[in-house]
Amino acid sequence: MKIRSLLTTLALVAAPGLAVVGTAPDASAAIAVTKISHATATSMFRQSGITWSSSGNCSDRNNPTCTSFEQLNLATAQGAQTLKSASGCALNITGGTETGHASGTYSHWNGYKLDYGKNTCVTSYVKNTFTYIGLRGDGAPQYKSGSGNIYADEGNHWDVLYYNCGGC
Repeated sequence: MKIRSLLTTLALVAAPGLAVVGTAPDASAAIAVTKISHATATSMFRQSGITWSSSGNCSDRNNPTCTSFEQLNLATAQGAQTLKSASGCALNITGGTETGHASGTYSHWNGYKLDYGKNTCVTSYVKNTFTYIGLRGDGAPQYKSGSGNIYADEGNHWDVLYYNCGGC
């Protein structure tokens, strides 16, 4: 049996109810992720003082003008909470798991990414705390946290890729 298949099988046996959806970016071990509902995510965000907004004032996952958290990875929601508590900054989520974002394994749709509205506090925290790692393919400057999460400056917002909860 190949090591990847073995690890996937072990992850499913060890953690029933979790979905194995991919591999870590620089490892061959399978990642087991827990998906949460929109209601669970909003409850977590409210507890941490994180706000969210959408141009359509809605939360329908299938509408690109909405901001949805349906099928968000638990680690992504926890990553937002970690950023809020570590930075002390106001956080407003402007993009979640709704359709309309770029596709891929580590995408918004698959629960790995959140967009945050830009403000001076968050920008200063990211640029002064994390390591600049160069430009993304689309030209967005990227910063890597100590835990490996990637923060991309897309001009009017931060696009954050959460591989983990950021030290929760």
